[in-house]
Amino acid sequence: MEVSAVRLLRGGSLLRRNYPTCLSSWTTPRALHSSQSEALLSLTHSRLPCAPLHMLSDEEAMMKSAVKKFAQKQIAPLVSTMDENSKMEKSVIQGLFQQGLMAITVDTKYGGTGASFFAFVLAVEELSKVDAAVALLCDVQNTVVNGLLQKHGTEEQKVTHLTQLATQKVGSFCLSESGAGSDSFALKTRAEKKGSDYVLNGSKMWITSAGEAELFLVMANVDPSMGYKGITCFIVDRDTEGFHIGKTENKLGIRASSTCPLTFENVKVPEANILGQVGHGYKYAIGSLNEGRIGIAAQMLGLAQGCFDYTIPYIKERIQFGKRLFDFQGLQHQVAHVATQLEAARLLTYNAARRLEAGQPIMKEAAMAKYYASEVAGLTTSKCIEWMGGVGYTKEYPVEKYFRDAKIGTIYEGTSNIQLNTIAKVLEAEH
Repeated sequence: MEVSAVRLLRGGSLLRRNYPTCLSSWTTPRALHSSQSEALLSLTHSRLPCAPLHMLSDEEAMMKSAVKKFAQKQIAPLVSTMDENSKMEKSVIQGLFQQGLMAITVDTKYGGTGASFFAFVLAVEELSKVDAAVALLCDVQNTVVNGLLQKHGTEEQKVTHLTQLATQKVGSFCLSESGAGSDSFALKTRAEKKGSDYVLNGSKMWITSAGEAELFLVMANVDPSMGYKGITCFIVDRDTEGFHIGKTENKLGIRASSTCPLTFENVKVPEANILGQVGHGYKYAIGSLNEGRIGIAAQMLGLAQGCFDYTIPYIKERIQFGKRLFDFQGLQHQVAHVATQLEAARLLTYNAARRLEAGQPIMKEAAMAKYYASEVAGLTTSKCIEWMGGVGYTKEYPVEKYFRDAKIGTIYEGTSNIQLNTIAKVLEAEH
């Protein structure tokens, strides 16, 4: 198999964000709200304009191109089959590992690519143009599973688990329960201390990648009397006694991505498998979900763009009433409207990613990107079906799959209403 451009870049700093020169002249004279400028541009120190958000460095463009080539060559031929069978092909998962896409931001000393968060966003966007289900596997692995281990894991945990997650093991994040969806910290899974172990009992629902995962990060409460401050993160292996993975859900969309219920029946987990500090699980979850929302925004953006790019050539060729569909002004206006919204979603998503890399607050920006990109994906895919007419409604064309896949964007990683709540809370604090 040919060596990917992603792998060729591994080990260096090429994929780390090269910021425009002008950013070095920004200063922060006082504390400012995130909706205001965090820094003032000193024009006396730089005459160069800041680069547009979607202007990529050569290295970022190389990443984008490499992932696009991989997706079209190795994923596209299998999309329909994986969707119909509700199962990710092993060759696709192996390909993601071989391309270095399952540990994009992980340090090279643990076997990762060592690239930037923005490089990850580009990768998810490109994968989603072909199959959002495959992109989801990449997204969860990078932002939540790897991210939590990188930030809060001990060196021993990193050496043991990150190296495997970078090269061969799929990971899964376990937070949601039947009574803890949007109200995620109402979880009931309990972790009781017994000697040098913790014993887990409870259940989880809607767990992404559970069917393929070999390593699970499980949120459980060590002391329910403390409420959410008792929530702790545990590292659990798939083959641990008492740990059961249920039947894959038969979903509307992203069908190749497994979603399963989990049960824990007296599951013994050694104290050494606690990730971070006892009682800090809720903090870790909030932080990882903020980053994860940028990943979902990239997924929805890529999905919508992929659907749009597939549809436009069709309406430029389809003849009705003696002229192309694209020549009707009414349709032109709809296309322009959708294209504008796609660009707005891209700018929101890229801005949130750039802010994260710059160490700036992202809670509001991540929520805005995720909310808007999800809404735009729903609108775009619906419009594309309408523009293609009857054929767009059939499974002979991929547009209907894009439409089905888009719906989950307004539900997981925080529903659209939860995003609006988050945005409103930040705005209230800012003003």
